[in-house]
Amino acid sequence: MAPSAAQRVVIENCAIATVDATDTEYARGHLVLAGNRIEAVGAGKAPEGLENVVRRIDGRGHLATPGLVNTHHHFYQWITRGLATDHNLFDWLVALYPVWARIDERMTYAAAQGSLAMMARGGVTTAMDHHYVHPRGSGDLSGSIIRAAAEMGVRFTLARGSMDRSEKDGGLPPDFAVETLEGALAATEETVKKHHDASFDAMTQVAVAPCSPFSVSTELMREGAELARRLGVRLHTHGSETVEEEKFCHELFGMGPTDYFESTGWLGEDVWMAHCVHMNDSDIQAFARTKTGVAHCPSSNARLAAGIARVPDLLKAGVPVGLGVDGTASNESGELHTELRNALLINRLGAHREAALNARQALRLGTYGGAQVLGRAAQIGSLEPGKLADVVLWKMDTLAHASITDPVTALVFGAPAPVTASFVDGRQIVADGRLLTADEDAIAVSTRDEARRLARIAAQD
Repeated sequence: MAPSAAQRVVIENCAIATVDATDTEYARGHLVLAGNRIEAVGAGKAPEGLENVVRRIDGRGHLATPGLVNTHHHFYQWITRGLATDHNLFDWLVALYPVWARIDERMTYAAAQGSLAMMARGGVTTAMDHHYVHPRGSGDLSGSIIRAAAEMGVRFTLARGSMDRSEKDGGLPPDFAVETLEGALAATEETVKKHHDASFDAMTQVAVAPCSPFSVSTELMREGAELARRLGVRLHTHGSETVEEEKFCHELFGMGPTDYFESTGWLGEDVWMAHCVHMNDSDIQAFARTKTGVAHCPSSNARLAAGIARVPDLLKAGVPVGLGVDGTASNESGELHTELRNALLINRLGAHREAALNARQALRLGTYGGAQVLGRAAQIGSLEPGKLADVVLWKMDTLAHASITDPVTALVFGAPAPVTASFVDGRQIVADGRLLTADEDAIAVSTRDEARRLARIAAQD
């Protein structure tokens, strides 16, 4: 808990959705942030006589929630948005890999700034990036991404990705855009040792993250899992995203994706997979039995015509599920708060129809569910005393939401709500919808310039 001498921020008069184990809510309540921890949350006014109160926020007309947690992204894609807009996943990858293979450190830094800025100003307090494209001679890409997150002030997990199956091996990426097995493992281990922080209030963590079954050798999958467990970090990859992937796994490995993952050590409570769209009952039970997590990316799955993930069935089975933006070459908006709404609406097109998800389940996916998936449910994802002070204050009294009585319904079903204040680790990073830690206009210019530079370089091939 925060020491009694810590500086305190008091937020009062707001509706509060704690997203704790019993979904405790207050129609009018208070939060006390002491240093980087939540000290108190409850109904009515804050306790009298608090010392070292440096700021009081009148939250009238607002809803306070835990900060949103993004569980799957590819930041570098910010500078290749709007391309291959009418392709399925494999055709989209074939079209874009030759472009992505030309990225460099300057590009990844600018793209990370753009991706992080868009999420942060929309209520994300914990982000992750699955970066798996490491062209030869491209510089310190992992370091550039971590630097951008630190400057933005967002809590961050880098899933250090890798690929070693190129075109010559039957994969999709160009040969010079992949690493060797030994090189990928060594670089991943170096990144973990240099950047991973295992402490309770860590701002930067690292996961081991070979890209996908069709871009990675079985040796890299198996040895990557062994590496992660030796180093005590989490594991992440893409799984069961498309019917084409299912076919690929059967043809190459003689089994479906879930069985393949299990055979290589890639199921477990320290693992989370992106997408998991095409899963049968047996697959879901395997994830539930092993507590393997899922990053649900509804907009990207729709954009690439991948299908509708069985989220209600995953949740019923006890599988941890969070939300992901996915890379912004397949979700051009790059905003996680829109995924709350899209997760609810798209899942209602599936077998469960109107009973698929409700507003509070959608909010839980974007907060506590994401914290579970990233292995941080003890620290973030709900508003409870002792947890880290990652809090968002949504403005709910404007034209867009004021006539909706229930603020959680308004947040999920309504238009994107403005963020009046966003705190990460007790530090405010957003005020009245604008970033306090970065110049949005300068980022817009740099990302445009880097997108144009990448396009010019790729066009020369």
